[in-house]
Amino acid sequence: MKKLPSLFPAALLAIPAVHAHLIGGAGLSSGLTHPFGLDHLLAMVAVGVMSVQLDEQWWRLPAVFVGAMLLGGVAAILGLSVPFVETGVAVSVLFFGIAIALSVRLKPVWMMLSVGVFAFLHGHAHGTELPLIASPALYALGFTITTAFLHVAGVCTALVARRYNAVRVLNYAGAAMAFTGLLFIFGMA
Repeated sequence: MKKLPSLFPAALLAIPAVHAHLIGGAGLSSGLTHPFGLDHLLAMVAVGVMSVQLDEQWWRLPAVFVGAMLLGGVAAILGLSVPFVETGVAVSVLFFGIAIALSVRLKPVWMMLSVGVFAFLHGHAHGTELPLIASPALYALGFTITTAFLHVAGVCTALVARRYNAVRVLNYAGAAMAFTGLLFIFGMA
């Protein structure tokens, strides 16, 4: 068995657990860096990994995530109140982690619906903050670019794992992600 290059997954685990919902700036650069908060980073990379696990067209889950995230952001800007958004973001990490750990193969429509609901919540969390910053359009553009990049990183990670017969590594990473989701839910991370 060939050895799986483990630098990328190790790098993801080494990123400090920064709460992603605190905006330090007000433009494109803030939007580009914002998704590197641990909750969003895990969820977005997971979507890419899950898209490969489904053996479907890899771009569908990431496209659903980005579209629903933007809808959630717009809904928040328009004043639509959604309860338990932060809890939903935390549950997304748990759900996606379990899906990866168990290599869950829901029908694509159910997986897209699940990803869409969680993406809407991620978008709503950020849309609530957008009116508070100086350049919301640039911030949203930056966040969308990084989100797409993280989805592609997840796809690439899963393809490399598949190529090197190391899918079990993804399963273990999914279990660790699910555990992290529990920590988020209980406010311990």
